[in-house]
Amino acid sequence: MVVDTNIWISSALSAAGAPAQVVRRVLAHGMPVFSDGTFEELELRLWKPKFDRYLTLETRRAILRDVRAVAQWVKPLSATTSTTYSRDPNDDKFIHAALASKAPWLVTGDQDLLVLDVAFKANGSNLQIVSAPVALASDNFCRD
Repeated sequence: MVVDTNIWISSALSAAGAPAQVVRRVLAHGMPVFSDGTFEELELRLWKPKFDRYLTLETRRAILRDVRAVAQWVKPLSATTSTTYSRDPNDDKFIHAALASKAPWLVTGDQDLLVLDVAFKANGSNLQIVSAPVALASDNFCRD
């Protein structure tokens, strides 16, 4: 499963929300997928000063350490990295990681990615790009 940066950070900020439920389910029943680019984005965003009052430095270090330890690491293929999918090219790294790992799910809160779900289904891909609530409502998202 590819989990977008916004889901990881939302999960860290609120243990009760849908993003936190997604992260718990992925960690318990799946495997988070990261590329160097997706991990770098998480790392850069977590260290932003705006999170200082919500997340201690120790908590942020623990998140990064734990994610790094359990993740499946992929290197996107150059054939896919040259393709632009999203109207925000900075979001393409998540699609590239999903395609490289053949992940069935990309969970995000980013509208630039969520609008692509229909296009991926139309092209015969099994990649589903969904929000946290939609993933949780699915019968086959990270279940035993």
